Amino acid sequence: MERIQSALAKARSARDRKLQSGKPVTAADGGPWQELAEIRPDQTLLARNRIVAMHPGRNASSFDVMRTNLLRSLRANSWTRVAITSPTPGCGKSTVALNLAFSLARLTDKRVLLIELDLRRPSLLGMLGLSGGPQFAARLAEGQLDMAQVKRVGLNLALALSENGVPSPAELLSAPRTADLIDALEARLRPDVILFDLSPMLVSDDALAYLDQVDCALMVAAAEETTVAEIEKCGKDLAMRTQVLGVVLNKCRYMEDEESR
Repeated sequence: MERIQSALAKARSARDRKLQSGKPVTAADGGPWQELAEIRPDQTLLARNRIVAMHPGRNASSFDVMRTNLLRSLRANSWTRVAITSPTPGCGKSTVALNLAFSLARLTDKRVLLIELDLRRPSLLGMLGLSGGPQFAARLAEGQLDMAQVKRVGLNLALALSENGVPSPAELLSAPRTADLIDALEARLRPDVILFDLSPMLVSDDALAYLDQVDCALMVAAAEETTVAEIEKCGKDLAMRTQVLGVVLNKCRYMEDEESR
């Protein structure tokens, strides 16, 4: 554990040195955030896809609680980068990532960047009801930081998404050039929180290839689907490479109303 903490601290220090000094600005203040093209998600499709945290209310309360606990951990450790993954496909990690991003972005003093690095089967654009969209992953593969591929929702949520996957995701994610490009994106936008939607852990080595670039991770498991063995295996693999904040149990169908939070 001490070895992991030391490695994380060293990586965090190296990234901090790349960041420019001074307080970043939101879209309301101008600067890089204002330059991002704004997109407007399809509200009907968001509801259909269970993206419920864009606006406050009872449906968003679970993600708001998750947001508060997450921010407490990030502040205590001076962390900014959070990986969101799952043991297997279908657990809802992308749904959780998008809801958490919207919940965080409702805090007007927080700038949030969500980067989609599930490069085999990107899905966030579809959840938002957008098509003909950005190709952030393709530009990474070309070795380019193309800010035109980063979009904005509201004043303080930026999305680096991809409509299509790329060949050989693990090789791309493990390349030093990819880490440098994402460091450069962080230096330009200076977000308070960066969420990474990574691939499932137990189906490929894609997520493993990038975990050394994050500060901590959340695991999303599906009730009645994910097995204890899968959670334990995924947890061990995560803990070998980063700090594990916890397990989010998704798809709980039989909770009582008073337990729904």
